[in-house]
Amino acid sequence: MAEGSKEQGGLSGADLEEDSPNMIVYRKIEDIVTRIQDEKAGGVSIRTVKSFLSKIPSVVSGKGDIVQWLIKNLNIEDPAEAIHLGSLIAAHGYIFPISDHVLTLKDDGTLYRFQSPYFWPSNCWEPENTDYAIYLCKRTMQNKARLELADYEAENLARLQRAFARKWEFIFMQAEAQVKIDRKKDKAERKILDSQERAFWDVHRPVPGCVNTTEMDIRKCRREKNPHRVKKSVYGVPDDGQSQPSPVLKISFLNIQLDRHCMKVSKVADSLMCYTEQFMEYDPFVSALEPSNPWVSDDVTFWDAEASKDPNQQRVKKWGFSLDEALKDPAGRDMFLKFLESEFSSENLRFWLAVQDLKQRPLQEVSSRAQEIWQEFLAEGAPSSINLDSHSYERTSQNLKDPGRYSYEDAQEHIFKLMKSDSYARFLRSNIYQDLLLARKKVSRTLQSLSLSAFWLFQGKSLTGKRLTGLMQSS
Repeated sequence: MAEGSKEQGGLSGADLEEDSPNMIVYRKIEDIVTRIQDEKAGGVSIRTVKSFLSKIPSVVSGKGDIVQWLIKNLNIEDPAEAIHLGSLIAAHGYIFPISDHVLTLKDDGTLYRFQSPYFWPSNCWEPENTDYAIYLCKRTMQNKARLELADYEAENLARLQRAFARKWEFIFMQAEAQVKIDRKKDKAERKILDSQERAFWDVHRPVPGCVNTTEMDIRKCRREKNPHRVKKSVYGVPDDGQSQPSPVLKISFLNIQLDRHCMKVSKVADSLMCYTEQFMEYDPFVSALEPSNPWVSDDVTFWDAEASKDPNQQRVKKWGFSLDEALKDPAGRDMFLKFLESEFSSENLRFWLAVQDLKQRPLQEVSSRAQEIWQEFLAEGAPSSINLDSHSYERTSQNLKDPGRYSYEDAQEHIFKLMKSDSYARFLRSNIYQDLLLARKKVSRTLQSLSLSAFWLFQGKSLTGKRLTGLMQSS
C-alpha cells in the first residue's frame, strides 16, 4: 500500500535525485534544517518574541541560535564558516529573515523563521509568471504596511500587468479569492504563512543583484534521464510525475509561450511603416530626387551634394531624425560640435569621436592612442575631463590594463546616451539648427520659384516666336 501510494503521489526520492542536479544539495540542507528544528534532540527552540505593541511568532535568532548550533553540532571552528553555511541555507529558502527580501544569514540579532516543507525546493517547484502575478496582486489587496511592495516588485507587477492584459481580470479574481480565504485564518497563522510565501518568491524571483539558486547548469540538465518530467505549479495540483503524451506537451509548451512578453505584429508593422515613410524621400531608388539618381543616370552631382560641407534642406531635416543621423553627416557633426562648444560641453563629442577613431586605427597604434585618450579625457586633472558614472569608469580602467580597440565601449555608450538625452534635444531647439533649417527652406523655395519663372519665360518666348513665324508666312 505504501509503495502504491508513493507511486501515485509522485516520483520517489531516488528518482528525484537522478532527475534534478540540485537534489543532492537539497537533501543535505534539509537534513541539517530538520535537526535544527528538532528541539527534543538538542535543536533550536522556536519562540515568540515580544515587540513594541505586537508579538512576533515562531522565530529564532541568527547569531544566538542558528550560528551557535552550526558551530556546536557540525564541528565548525570558525564562526565565519558557520555564517557562510547558514547563508547558503538561507539562499535556498530554508530559513529567511522576517523583515528583509535578501536571503542571507547575518551575524547580529536579526530574527529568522523556518520555511514550511511545503515550499521547500525539493518539491520541484517551477512557478509560472501567472502565479507570481497572482501573488503580487494579492499583496496589493491586503493593504498592510508590512506587506507593501518593494520597488522591484512594483515594477514586476506593472510589467506582468502589461504582459497579461487579456487575462488580468482572471488573475485579479484569483487573487481576490485567495485574500478572502486568508482572512478567515488566525492572525498569527496568517502572518507566518504570508512571510513563508514571500520567502518562497524571494528564492524564485530574487531581488535584482541576488543569485537565483534554483537555476540549473544547462550541461547538467542535458544529462537528465527524464527531462520532460512535469513539475508543480505554486497554486496548482501536483501531477503524477509521469511523462505526458505528446499532445499535452505541446499544449504545455504553447501555454508557456503565451506567458512570454512579445511585441505585437501590428506594432512592428507600424514601426516599419513609420520608418519607411520617414526615409522614403531620401532613397534615390524610390523617390525622384534632384539631381537625378547617379546609379541610373551616371550623373554624380547627387553624390557631390551629399559630400558637400554646405548641406541642402533635406540633409538638415534629416539631422532631426536621431542623433545617429546627425553624427553620420560630416556637416551635421560639425554643426553639433559648434553647438556643444557654445554650451562648454564639446569634450563629450570629442571623446566620442576619438573612440570612433581608435576603433579604426592600426593595431600597433591602438595601445598608445588609448593611453592618450585616457590622459586627455579621464585621468586626474585631464584638460578635457568628461563626466562618467562609477560603473563605466571602473570598467574602462580595468580594460586599459590590456588596451584594445573596444576598451572604451562602456564609456562611449554612456557619453552617447548623455548627449542623446540632454544636448541633442537642446540642439534641435537651438537657433543654430532652426536658422539653418529655415534658411535652407527659403533657398529651396526660391529655387523653385526661379525655375517656375524660367519655365514660363521660356514658354512665352516660344509662343512669341511661333506668332512671328505665322505672320511672316501669311504675309
